[in-house]
Amino acid sequence: MATVWHQWIRKSIQSSSTLRAVHTLKVDPSQPMLKSPPLISLDLPDVWTSNVMDFDPPSIGECSNERRARVIDGKLMAEKIRAGIAGEVIRMKESIGKVPGLAVILVGHRRDSQTYVRNKRKACEEAGIKFAMAILPDSCTKDEVCEALSSFNGNPSVHGILVQLPLPDHLDEEKILNLVSLEKDVDGFHPLNMGNLAMRGREPLFIPCTPKGCIELLVRSGVDIMGKKAVRHHATVSTVHALTSNPEQITREADIVISAAGVPNLVRGTWLKPGAVVIDVGTCPVEDPNSEHGYRLMGDVCYEEAVMVASAITPVPGGVGPMTIAMLLVNTLNSAKRAFNFH
Repeated sequence: MATVWHQWIRKSIQSSSTLRAVHTLKVDPSQPMLKSPPLISLDLPDVWTSNVMDFDPPSIGECSNERRARVIDGKLMAEKIRAGIAGEVIRMKESIGKVPGLAVILVGHRRDSQTYVRNKRKACEEAGIKFAMAILPDSCTKDEVCEALSSFNGNPSVHGILVQLPLPDHLDEEKILNLVSLEKDVDGFHPLNMGNLAMRGREPLFIPCTPKGCIELLVRSGVDIMGKKAVRHHATVSTVHALTSNPEQITREADIVISAAGVPNLVRGTWLKPGAVVIDVGTCPVEDPNSEHGYRLMGDVCYEEAVMVASAITPVPGGVGPMTIAMLLVNTLNSAKRAFNFH
């Protein structure tokens, strides 16, 4: 998997909690929430035995010249996962009278960040997860952000805390993220979680939601990761960044391309190996006066070109975004289960 990175280095609390009955999600407790295995299970000898997994939908084949790439419907997959989460929340409430809680800190008035938070809030409410939010102005100080964090860290009804990124340039993102309680770090950005993620034989409390969602998309799409030129999971990894001299050539060798650059249409059809699987993480807000919110989201990958070359591709929006939110809810649910010793 070639992972395309092109990001340049970035430099009145209002709280509400809402618990609604699940109306829009069809609860199916018989279905597992996640199909990707835990990381610790992947620390195995190099010799693997054959294993047939129940994928949904069926495996992706090589694309032909007469066929466009199959769209990996992240929205539909995420809906199935959220239905499973809703069932677990109902079971928890009926068993112990408790539900998970997620808190978000939003600094500033970036329209894309507001959209992302709005989607997270909606997903929480549909799954029966309590939601709280601290909204701070662009001009807020580090102490004000830390005060909001401290409040959520000490609140026993909050099991997950997320600081919506990016933060304004005058705030030290690293120091602020380090203050999130390890047990509530559902974004997986705490140094201990990141360290355990990187070390063989370790399992972090939380895996960052976006890469976790990318793996889940691939697994549910029937993509065989092991042995491919790809990301983790015993694949051969190539990383392309802003200073790579031959990004097209490296990317064109990849069986799986995951792009998280934040540059619209960076990855063209000529960058792709025929039959490659493309996961487009990029979400670039582009001005659009005809859109409801005044902008629309574009991906890193030139979709119109890639769809004629790849075997499967995620759309933007509707691909990685919904799955990232689903993984956030999974992490929040697991955090609550751990806090309540609920199985």
